[in-house]
Amino acid sequence: MIRPQPDIKAALAERILVLDGAMGTEIQALKLESADFHGKHFEGLGNDLTGNNDILSLTAPDAIRDIHISYLEAGADIIATNTFNATTISQADYGMEDYVDVINVEGARLAREACDDMMARNPDRQCWAAGAIGPTNRTTSISPDVNDPGYRAIDFDTLKDAYKQAARALLSGGVDLFLIETIFDTLNAKCGIFALEELFEETGERRPVMISGTITDMSGRTLTGQTPEAFWNSMRHASPLTIGLNCSLGARDMRPYLVELSRLADTFVCAYPNAGLPNEFGEYDEQAETTAGFVREWAEEGLVNIVGGCCGTTPAHISALHNAVTGLPPRDIPVREPAMRLSGLEPFTVTI
Repeated sequence: MIRPQPDIKAALAERILVLDGAMGTEIQALKLESADFHGKHFEGLGNDLTGNNDILSLTAPDAIRDIHISYLEAGADIIATNTFNATTISQADYGMEDYVDVINVEGARLAREACDDMMARNPDRQCWAAGAIGPTNRTTSISPDVNDPGYRAIDFDTLKDAYKQAARALLSGGVDLFLIETIFDTLNAKCGIFALEELFEETGERRPVMISGTITDMSGRTLTGQTPEAFWNSMRHASPLTIGLNCSLGARDMRPYLVELSRLADTFVCAYPNAGLPNEFGEYDEQAETTAGFVREWAEEGLVNIVGGCCGTTPAHISALHNAVTGLPPRDIPVREPAMRLSGLEPFTVTI
């Protein structure tokens, strides 16, 4: 009999938790070919599915399960489902919109089984499966056409409905929480938040929500122009379990923006950087111990509650991160004075 899922808030009050690393890096290391992506399910399908990593939860489930297990064995407390692009919006690139429900259900099931297996084999372990919801390849805030600034490739309701469909399937597959990640457009994130709130109201089943933005370059802003403080002001109404940053930057370059967010956010903070910046071939060279050294500094400075890895990180990186933060106290959540905190591209605070 599987025991009840542990309380993640209680765990976060006691220690720094570890999120897993990159799914894509591990899939690339398998050197899969087109036949692996099609599997028996889609042998006769004319669409080329090569690179559609989410479909591997159906066509190569053992490979995905093994990746989850490898991160858990490396010391991850939280593993994210293989569903980063599992919305009708993103799957349209492969003509696989009709399979979104089953991709998400199976992606959740694989992560759930890996967590349950780890806890059954190790009674002292606590593990959580996070339903990953990526940003899609559309933006609701800005035009992709420089000659038509008013044009939008997608509208709020269409994106919200796509997120809601994916989230409903993830919930039915057994996730413990949701991770809205790699947010480059705050309005996209609001679509995701609204979708989850509708789903929770309809089902009566609420799950914690993690929100993670991405700073696109050394300007210190998201793609749609917000500073970390403005981003937090935009997200705070959702009362997320965590707010944080991932992708785009390595741990060294992410630090100043993490410092700002950590100082401001009256909730837990999660950060999972890339393994440095990519080289000229798009590959990541930063070694596990180097990444872990930067992240340990974060922990020693009291900046984080959850750490993990994004692009280019491997089980070796996660093992090094786990060792680096074990025994260090989690960040204390600051108490902030009440104020009206608004946001555009910049924050605007009204005090009495």
